[in-house]
Amino acid sequence: MLPVAKILKSNGIEGDVLIGLSGIDVEGIDPKEPVYVVFDGLPVPFFIEKISPKGSSKAIVHLTDVDSLQDAEEIVGKEICLDAEEDDEAEEDFTGWTLYDGDTPVGTITGIEDIPGNPCLCVGDSLVPLHEDFLVHADPETRRLVMNLPDGLLN
Repeated sequence: MLPVAKILKSNGIEGDVLIGLSGIDVEGIDPKEPVYVVFDGLPVPFFIEKISPKGSSKAIVHLTDVDSLQDAEEIVGKEICLDAEEDDEAEEDFTGWTLYDGDTPVGTITGIEDIPGNPCLCVGDSLVPLHEDFLVHADPETRRLVMNLPDGLLN
């Protein structure tokens, strides 16, 4: 789950809520796809019936089954999340690319080990964490993946 907004307060008596957006704008939310509100550690899907932008970082939203002021008050303070799996599907498959540590070639990427929360590139006998903090540049045309790897990672 990817948090994209927080429910700030109720708005009116028909279940509308004011949300504060973070890292996304109103156009980035597809009302045809569910959003998730986490209750007791479990994501509960809701569909957006109506969304109206309020400035650049807030919006008034009406969610399915939130039809009263009391319903809206129950979700105030909760985060709204999107399903992050959609982003994962768009991830590049780096198999066959050459991995570089700065300017130094490390080897050819032979696959990706999909460890939950820590995907790793298979390069020779090594697993290299595919983490955004290490990524410098990816060039699909030359099939080069440049990373800045911590000292000792490949030893």
